[in-house]
Amino acid sequence: MELGATRVEVFADGRVTVGGEAISPPDGMDPYSAAIAVLADYAKSSGAPVLANAIDHVKGQEGRFHVHPDGRAEAVTGFPGTADSPAAEASRAPEAPTAATTAYGSSHLETQFVRPDKPRPTTGFRGALYSATGGLVNLGPSAKDQDEAELERRIARPLSGSFNTAILSLKGGIGKTSTTVGVGMILAQYRGDHPCAIDANPDSGDLAERALGEMLYQKVKPRTITDIVRDIDQITSLTMLTDYMHHANRLHLVAGEQDPALSDALTAAEYLKIKKLVSQYYSVTLTDCGTGVSHPAMAGVLPEATNLVIASGYAVSGAKRARNTLQWLADHGYENLARNAIVVVTDKDQVSSRVNKRAIEEHLAGFCRQLITVPHDRGVADGDRISLDKITGGTRRAYKEIAAAIVDGYV
Repeated sequence: MELGATRVEVFADGRVTVGGEAISPPDGMDPYSAAIAVLADYAKSSGAPVLANAIDHVKGQEGRFHVHPDGRAEAVTGFPGTADSPAAEASRAPEAPTAATTAYGSSHLETQFVRPDKPRPTTGFRGALYSATGGLVNLGPSAKDQDEAELERRIARPLSGSFNTAILSLKGGIGKTSTTVGVGMILAQYRGDHPCAIDANPDSGDLAERALGEMLYQKVKPRTITDIVRDIDQITSLTMLTDYMHHANRLHLVAGEQDPALSDALTAAEYLKIKKLVSQYYSVTLTDCGTGVSHPAMAGVLPEATNLVIASGYAVSGAKRARNTLQWLADHGYENLARNAIVVVTDKDQVSSRVNKRAIEEHLAGFCRQLITVPHDRGVADGDRISLDKITGGTRRAYKEIAAAIVDGYV
């Protein structure tokens, strides 16, 4: 750290220190802006800009900047990675013209004179500096931000055709429906088209309740998958179909039948009719299959699935069932689906330390294309409405990874 610089640190436990002293950000202010405000007070007291050396232990970022008495922040000239450094200037210098680009009338000529916009940072010190300087200091997105942007790009990629992902398990209560809703909402947020989720759970599935909340679901028209089966020959347009559906923002849902006598009666042929209807209007469909693979409707679900998500938990019984599900699929003509499946392990019940989570993950990873873990989250475990605004950052990140892996399987 440069002599005379004030050390600013943000820690994983939420603490923020300036010059070794903890500060408490006011309500509604992020820790980075709060630190800059404190430094501006220092600058007012001294009558001169304050040099800060900032370390973000959460995001792995480090940077140096001056803060003026009026709150303006300026990156230190020449510091690696800053807007004014020789390295940054060199990295954005235009390429040397080639014979192809210097020819008169070339459509690429203008690219030699216009620098592409540098992506703006949105989090951490980089985002705070960008905001505090009105965009004059742009250090670019951090490695973490770039990783998030890549996930979002994979989720949003255009698709040609209609694709269906089946979400299933051999045990209830381990995060299957919550995964369907959370991933469906992520797809709805980042894709240009509306995704559809179908509740094909034969055990009175609660997909729509988890997406809308029980109170709101009770107030809407009680249309379910049974109604679509009954009227399917009369449904000839998207407008007519959406009248039978529920909507959680941009996620469209086919609710499950609540009458156990009716829900258990869904046949493979009926599911195939619904899937054929939905695929005319939606490029991405998630099917919440309930528990088990031997229900009659599964004979229609599995042959039509583009890929599978197998829900599991850290309880030993849940992990064994996930493995058995994959083995059953491989033994019954669905080896490709099993090999390319995505196993999602949700830490829903916070198992004791006696359970070797790493061993479970490594064991299941050997049976599938990708294994993704979802951390314990009360916003999911309570069984109420799932909201992307109320789940933890770790859960949201896991849902984004699942959504990206699903779309990877479509292309």
